[in-house]
Amino acid sequence: MAQERFFLELDPPHGTMADWPHVVIVGGGFAGLKACHVLAGKPVRVTLIDKRNFNLFQPLLYQVASGLVSEADVASPLRQMVGEAANIQVLLGEVVDIDPEAREVVFNDHRYAYDRLILASGSGSTYFGHEEWRPLAPPMKILEHADEIRRRLLMALEEAEQTRDPERRRFLQSVVVVGAGPAGCELAGSLIELMHRAVARDFKQLDRAQCRVILLDAVDRVLPAMAADLSADAAAYLQRAGVELRLNTLVEAIEPGRVILRRPAAIAVDGIAGEGADTGDDGLGDLEAATICWTAGVRASRLGRLLAERTGAPVDRGGRLQVEADFSLPGHPEIRAVGDLCHYAHTADGRVLPGMAGPAVQMGGWVARDILAGLDGRPSEPFRWFDLGSMAVIGPWYAVADLRGLHVSGLAGWILWALAHLAFIPDTENRIALFSKWMWQIATRQRTALLITGRPDQHIGVDVGLERALPPGDPGPSPDQSPEAPSSGAANRVISTPRITAM
Repeated sequence: MAQERFFLELDPPHGTMADWPHVVIVGGGFAGLKACHVLAGKPVRVTLIDKRNFNLFQPLLYQVASGLVSEADVASPLRQMVGEAANIQVLLGEVVDIDPEAREVVFNDHRYAYDRLILASGSGSTYFGHEEWRPLAPPMKILEHADEIRRRLLMALEEAEQTRDPERRRFLQSVVVVGAGPAGCELAGSLIELMHRAVARDFKQLDRAQCRVILLDAVDRVLPAMAADLSADAAAYLQRAGVELRLNTLVEAIEPGRVILRRPAAIAVDGIAGEGADTGDDGLGDLEAATICWTAGVRASRLGRLLAERTGAPVDRGGRLQVEADFSLPGHPEIRAVGDLCHYAHTADGRVLPGMAGPAVQMGGWVARDILAGLDGRPSEPFRWFDLGSMAVIGPWYAVADLRGLHVSGLAGWILWALAHLAFIPDTENRIALFSKWMWQIATRQRTALLITGRPDQHIGVDVGLERALPPGDPGPSPDQSPEAPSSGAANRVISTPRITAM
């Protein structure tokens, strides 16, 4: 007899599963995937909903952007990771609404009932009210972003190889990275290394000395969330590698090929203030570069503010839901928010948990176990976050790590960084592929994924979720339902399901 695997709420299941509680998980990132692993094989029906059909290991996106690894090395299909469990169903779609009173989620024009809801929809990028900058400076949150950064940089180098104008060539060999946090430092260090190696080995007309990567931020030191000595080590390495640091500097505007700067009104200076930064009073000038990247802002999924409207739950300035000690929404114990979507301040020191992989995995696992305990009538131990520390890789064989007060930099930091990331990668095949590619790149300095693919601005308006193939002659949605739909009469068209972006 076939296993019971299919339990869409439109077609209620038969047999034993019909009486099992239904847990809906929105988002297949670190937290959502961990919750699925804990619930696999347990007496609950689980539906995992994600607008992409894969789990993305976001911390390594910068390696895709700089050609170190390919897309498949940092992404794993959700169905292969958790879909084989008999009690887990994976559905492709984007949740556009939630009805807490009816206990239903809305996606793909359907309403699905839940008994327990785990929201793990993650975060996106914010430009602090300047969305017009997005086409000019791609963020780095999804695969299409990384592909676009790589495409823009490689196209600029290809054009520079053919131009006779030295000023134009310098412009094409220039990159600006906005944001000096871990993602910005990792991207800047990787891009300068890529440019130096590519120009020295692959481009005959270009001068390595003309390669320029500028790391820009309003803070007074790189990696401001890490200890001051590790920030100093990272800044020193980046400068030795050729990265220019422009700190204590705000972005006034971004135009095609240009970043307009201004000084912050007030600068909080600490022990390493201004190291490597332009701190003079003679004006900042503008930065001209063919490639501009944005890693400076993060915002929670829009589902946070949606739930705040539906339930009255408070949100912080970043749109994260302020949750109770068990990650539930006030007045709605059946709804839990985890990962980047939650503002969790029920820690021993009252500090909000950071939006990192470690806390997300621990949140997802604890919430899943707490749900199982509640169904069994057992109490749960309070959530206790185990701080694994923070780390950032700055270049080949060089990383900085803060392991609960133990500060490590250089080769030892890189080894710790590599082991930690390999441990967090959920797919064994990807672990092996990444390790082999890292070793190959270190041994040969050759990058394996320097392909120019896609179309210009492919990171804008990425359409994700379920698409419906229409038979010939089907007019599809009417214009008032989907203004983006193509004209009627086209054969074998694919129409996107009408929805509101909930990233």
